[in-house]
Amino acid sequence: MYLPSHFAETKLEELHRIIRENPLGMLVTHSATGLDADHIPFELESTPGAPTILQAHVARANPLWSEFGDGAEVMVVFRGTHGYISPSWYPSKQQTHRHVPTWNYEVVHVHGRLSAMDDEKFVRSIVARLTRRHEAAEPTPWKMGDAPREYIDQMLQAIVGIEIQVLRLEGKRKLGQNREAGDLEGAVRALDERGNHALSSAMASIHR
Repeated sequence: MYLPSHFAETKLEELHRIIRENPLGMLVTHSATGLDADHIPFELESTPGAPTILQAHVARANPLWSEFGDGAEVMVVFRGTHGYISPSWYPSKQQTHRHVPTWNYEVVHVHGRLSAMDDEKFVRSIVARLTRRHEAAEPTPWKMGDAPREYIDQMLQAIVGIEIQVLRLEGKRKLGQNREAGDLEGAVRALDERGNHALSSAMASIHR
């Protein structure tokens, strides 16, 4: 990833935030047949003194878990807030006209080693944790116990767990750090007016 120093994000808490707020990761693998990508919701596990890991599950029919031996090097891409930036939003454009469109975004690349976890206890645990997190905002959260036990057992047999030991994190937050304060404020206002509050808030935080 092209990473100018003024866009580099090195704070671990920010990198973990982007992953947790945007859990659908793009898992990139490379085999004899070439590059491939799977789109999978992950859980990030980070405990002081222990390796940081990503956990998820895939369909048993997906060759991902059986094609790669334990320890295969992979990359997972997590994309945070993003959006188009028009040069017309910069007040200085009216004076110089020396601006062009761009796209601002947050992204984290996770480099790690993949392991398959064909273990019922692991699979049940990761499904339960993913469910609790993503059902938490529902008025009546669904839980695994809501379905017949034999049905859940059957569904769990159809999936396999995966775990990625994180070796390196690479983060980029391209949020207008290279813009003058007035132009950055103009872009933040325009994004708010267009409803992209997540990106406007991220850019405003950089300005602050």
